[in-house]
Amino acid sequence: MDLRELAVNALAQNKKAALLIGGAGVVVLGLGLGYKYLRKPEKVVRVGVVSQVLIHPLKSGKAVSVALAECQKMGLKFGELQDRHWLVVTDDGHMVTGRQEPRLVLVSLTCEGVQVCLNGPNMEELRFPVKQPDNLVIDCRVFGADIQGRDCGDEVSRWLTRYLGAEKTFRLVHFEPQMKPRRSVEMEPLFSQSEVAYPDVAPVMLLSEASVKNLSSKLEKDVTVERFRPNIVISDCEAFDEDSWEEIQIGSVRLQRVMSCGRCIFTTVDPETGIINRKEPLETLKSYRLCDPSEKQIYKSAPLFGQLHTVKKTGILQVGDMVYKISR
Repeated sequence: MDLRELAVNALAQNKKAALLIGGAGVVVLGLGLGYKYLRKPEKVVRVGVVSQVLIHPLKSGKAVSVALAECQKMGLKFGELQDRHWLVVTDDGHMVTGRQEPRLVLVSLTCEGVQVCLNGPNMEELRFPVKQPDNLVIDCRVFGADIQGRDCGDEVSRWLTRYLGAEKTFRLVHFEPQMKPRRSVEMEPLFSQSEVAYPDVAPVMLLSEASVKNLSSKLEKDVTVERFRPNIVISDCEAFDEDSWEEIQIGSVRLQRVMSCGRCIFTTVDPETGIINRKEPLETLKSYRLCDPSEKQIYKSAPLFGQLHTVKKTGILQVGDMVYKISR
């Protein structure tokens, strides 16, 4: 084969390869454009404003109001404070909440640097390290699910036992990053990928000021958002608008609604006094906030107040952020 024939063959081969590559490129481009135009574009509508961001470091303890927070897959975080990452337990590891010990709602757990600060009415402040790697890891039970926690020490145990004034011994445990979280789906089948430390079921709970005001209008005595222990409080919307926000954007955070929050006896604990009345506002909520009959297998007789969300996209959210409803 002479030089001329070699050149002709090479040109033919290159032409075929170019056609193949060009054709593949057209297919890929076509698929991309098809996806772009077949997929429904997002509709973004402003529905409210963040008025409060609340972290509850201690399950059933006082809320810590912050100006901004990091929203992680397992909930809100500010410095060393992470939502529901500390838990009071009995000697045998069973969880203790405000349902059994109402005065827990008056206990404040905050952090200063690498120190935890524990405060309660008529109690001296107790400080101890956030990290205590030499302390025992305790096997705990939270709503029937197994989970671990690092024991916070005997001094903390004595403080809690003295404060709660019971004959039994109480201990405090801390959930650490290397520990295995609880899977939300094991508590509630409607959840899929979420994992939590010591919350009841969801990483994030959201409630509007208007919904609380609506409830207060039906009561003899007003209630505050603190009674319902949300993470994100929304203003500039109508009562119960949050029920219809299936997906929302706040700052750089994207949240997906999973279900409403079914309420229990804990709502009858006054967050200002730590006294439980076992009646209101639960009875009033039951008079007008029960679920649709088709959802009774999910919520049973619990009235619905607030919305439970998973975190689709992590990021930062802060007081004053606009809340946008996403739809397609």
